[in-house]
Amino acid sequence: MGAFDSGKYRNIFKEIGKTDEEISSRLKEIVNTFFYDEEERIYHEAGDDMGYLTDTGNNDARTEGMSYGMMMCVQLDMQEEFDRIWKWSKTYMFMTEGENEGYFAWSCQTDGKKNADGPAPDGEEFYAMALFFASHRWGDRDGIFEYSKEAKELLHSCIHKGENDRVGTPMWNKDNYQILFVPGIGFTDPSYHLPHFYDLFALWAYEEDREFFKKAAEASRNFLVTACHPETGLSAEYANFDGSPMNKELPWGQFGDFFSDAYRTAANIGLDAEWFGIDKGQYSIPFKMMNFFKTDLEAARCAYKVDGTPLERPVLHPVGLIATMAQSALTIPYSNNENSDFSTAKKWVEWFWNQPLRKGVRRYYDNCLYLFAFLALSGNYRIW
Repeated sequence: MGAFDSGKYRNIFKEIGKTDEEISSRLKEIVNTFFYDEEERIYHEAGDDMGYLTDTGNNDARTEGMSYGMMMCVQLDMQEEFDRIWKWSKTYMFMTEGENEGYFAWSCQTDGKKNADGPAPDGEEFYAMALFFASHRWGDRDGIFEYSKEAKELLHSCIHKGENDRVGTPMWNKDNYQILFVPGIGFTDPSYHLPHFYDLFALWAYEEDREFFKKAAEASRNFLVTACHPETGLSAEYANFDGSPMNKELPWGQFGDFFSDAYRTAANIGLDAEWFGIDKGQYSIPFKMMNFFKTDLEAARCAYKVDGTPLERPVLHPVGLIATMAQSALTIPYSNNENSDFSTAKKWVEWFWNQPLRKGVRRYYDNCLYLFAFLALSGNYRIW
């Protein structure tokens, strides 16, 4: 039974012997570094009432990081920072006209100037979920701080763009209920699939949209089984709707291998197990990955084909990979795979516990995944 039904959240750190004091102290230190440390923070205030998160490797603000920041803040009961990030997003990133009206521009300069007019659907789904949680935890206010209305309107745009003379295209494929890499494109990103979010959207979205998200949750759980290799458990960054790696060369590169985006897939499966415990076969995937990497951290230092063939391409975000693998340990008690072994998962959680936040220009992505993993493994990534 997942936490949605039981109301109980596992604290895996305690399961491996960490004390409440150690865990709370460590979380406080991580949050302080991530949000407030002058040298290492990701979050920055802007003016009297706004703030943004910086992709330190690209010196921009992205809907990925902004929506992640809002989710972190609602989990940590940081309403002021939440509202600052949300107002910056609505002021500079939200688009009110043209093909992408109703969506958020995926990248802006830190002064608010848009770098692109296109959206990235992982940002929209995290925005919507964080807004629903904010509504339930803190209550709705006026204007853009009527959180629940903002979430409903955003989700309505995501699945109804292009209807009733409204220009644009939806973020989900209306035939197979799969989220798209970008609106209108013919493939998906496995790490965008968040069935545990869609189950909640099916309860809280506009009534006319709820059935769609119910079907999207089922479609995503089934998709993840096919998108992850049956032996290694690895998924590609981009995939076709049948789950096969999207190996076509795109104008911005080739993304059919296990690399940075794909790390999130295992973490998402872990959180889905924690929240809902609905196994369609996907909960055995993280254990397959752990078994593939075995207990050798060096095996996680390069990129791979999804079948496990190593590539001469070093991992760009090693801390992020360790964090997501550790978070995926949440699947172990829910998996129908009788070979799942918590002792293997425990080693990844220990590795993660002993791994500090990343420093330097590439720290943004790693440390976002790190903070999410710490929240999840300490029982603090919750449904509100």
